[in-house]
Amino acid sequence: MHLLAMNRSLSVDPWLALKRFTPARIAMGRAGGSLRTVNLLDFRLAHARARDAVHAAFHADAIRGQLNEAGLDFAEVNSPVTGKQDYLLHPERGRVLTEESTAFLASKAQEWGERDIVVVISDGLSAIAAESHAVAVAKGLHRELGETFSFYPVVIVPYGRVKIADAISDVLGARMAIILLGERPGLGAKDSLSAYFTYKARNCSVDSDRNCVSNIRPGGMPVPWAVRKLSVLMRESFRIERSGTALKDRLTLDDLQRALPLADDEGKLR
Repeated sequence: MHLLAMNRSLSVDPWLALKRFTPARIAMGRAGGSLRTVNLLDFRLAHARARDAVHAAFHADAIRGQLNEAGLDFAEVNSPVTGKQDYLLHPERGRVLTEESTAFLASKAQEWGERDIVVVISDGLSAIAAESHAVAVAKGLHRELGETFSFYPVVIVPYGRVKIADAISDVLGARMAIILLGERPGLGAKDSLSAYFTYKARNCSVDSDRNCVSNIRPGGMPVPWAVRKLSVLMRESFRIERSGTALKDRLTLDDLQRALPLADDEGKLR
């Protein structure tokens, strides 16, 4: 009896109690030296969904409709990328504008005049993320910062990489550029959005000049928290006239929860 109880105790996965705290693949058990069939099939399904997210088409018309509904002006430009395969195989092509788009923005720069912030929206590696969350973040930034800082019309650019915001900001002469685009999908998150902002973004800007807030999605960093975190960081960036490694992020999740308490699925504050 004692040995039977011991065997039962040893068969319980010590990680099992932690599953309720994370969607990560832990406490999956095993069949001999292999994954259980149900876990293997779940892994393959998640991998297929991630691949589908990377290859999904970007519906710019959906972004346009959301921006119209939000009352935000916008303009559209292009990189030299000809399609998804070109985008994946030649990352450098997603970092620059076409000559026509550069000329278009140069003409618009004279019309719009000098402003503080240009928000750029692109599909990145997950069009689903951009279509699901980007406009909500853009709208939130206008709400949080609009009384203090001036905004250019939102710039939509399909097949854009992070650095294309530098090219857009360089032509316009913006004081700050922020690009909202889909992250590389993980095996549990196909709709994760990232926001990269750079003070005085120019063609010569490098990665160390930027700050990033990532994992923006309902199951990660909720949009209201992301907007508040970005607005705090961007205000500080304008104050010190720097971004990137010179700008320290001291805003914790507890700070955000105290400022913007979120409700769980049962309507209780968490």
